[in-house]
Amino acid sequence: MRVRDYMTTEVFTIRVDKKLFVVQEIMQWAHIRHLPVTDRANRVVGIVSHRDLLHASISQVSSRLAELERQQHLWEIPIASVMKTAVQTVEPDAPVQEAARLMREQQIGGLPVVEDGKLVGIITETDLLQLVEQLPAHLSELHSVS
Repeated sequence: MRVRDYMTTEVFTIRVDKKLFVVQEIMQWAHIRHLPVTDRANRVVGIVSHRDLLHASISQVSSRLAELERQQHLWEIPIASVMKTAVQTVEPDAPVQEAARLMREQQIGGLPVVEDGKLVGIITETDLLQLVEQLPAHLSELHSVS
């Protein structure tokens, strides 16, 4: 079982010169929690998680501000000030167990999948949970073959 078999290949990305409000809009619209930050050559230069977004909203915007004021403030926060730049990645041919181990050890919910330095997908907790759901069927196939 390889990462390429379970990763999501249609990945939403964002450029580093955007503001945090755009991250929030993409995450809400696409129902995602991890957004790789890429350069013009589609190389991963950072990642922003829903947790990073929440932390920035709380720490950089007073909880006493009205929601509208909070939203307006998010227009001013650059992604570069929030994104993680030490991005853990995985290759598509890596065993899916390696991705799960990295996510558990690093306490992260998603890994960008990179091949030849370019982003080709992302594997998340949701992808791994889908694999767990499919395990009984995989085991049945193995038993019927032997």
